[in-house]
Amino acid sequence: MTAVTAETFDPAAITGFPEPARRWLGHAITPGTPLWSSVELTMHGQIRLGRWRPFTAHQVLTPPDGYLWAARTRLAGLPVTGYDRLGSGGGEMRWRLMRLIPVQNGSGPDVTRSAYGRLAGEIALIPTAFRHASWSQGEHANATVATWRFGDDTEAAELEVKPDGRLAGVRISRWGNPGGAPFRRYRFGVRIEAESRFGGITIPSVFRAAWHDSEFFRAEITGAVFS
Repeated sequence: MTAVTAETFDPAAITGFPEPARRWLGHAITPGTPLWSSVELTMHGQIRLGRWRPFTAHQVLTPPDGYLWAARTRLAGLPVTGYDRLGSGGGEMRWRLMRLIPVQNGSGPDVTRSAYGRLAGEIALIPTAFRHASWSQGEHANATVATWRFGDDTEAAELEVKPDGRLAGVRISRWGNPGGAPFRRYRFGVRIEAESRFGGITIPSVFRAAWHDSEFFRAEITGAVFS
């Protein structure tokens, strides 16, 4: 059943926001669109696991409460399925080969902190959740920063906005251990190549993600259902 919300987007609600944030939100959300709190996404693309491998995935985003990203790919011709999630119990990763053999499992404070950073950046995929973040001007004229509070943790995502309101990219100083490195904050970036409109909401639909400029993820969103 689709959730019902009485609140809709009024551009007057973002009058006091930094100019790049107003430009993006005004472009992304049609006036009168419900301020949805959740989105279900379908996507496909490539993920680098040794080499580039195709994947399909389903994602549910409910910021600031959490997310679930469930995907399927193949290793050595065998299916790998699993999920990354963030919820009330913290962050978790569970991936299995042929649904039996553990490939990657993770949980605990470091995984949770990394998941918070990911969720902060994914405001790009559900702009109607903008009220849950605090907005400030970025370092550059065309950048705005969305700051999120997750319990005792604060995470910030810088959004680069084009003159016409489209998003060019998202940058995060994200906690993680890319390539097995020690856990600490690393530069994490998403480059946006195309966007699509789903109902009254426009979101990035083709994008690439990288740790330290080392690209590991390419995706195309094929469907979005907001509720």
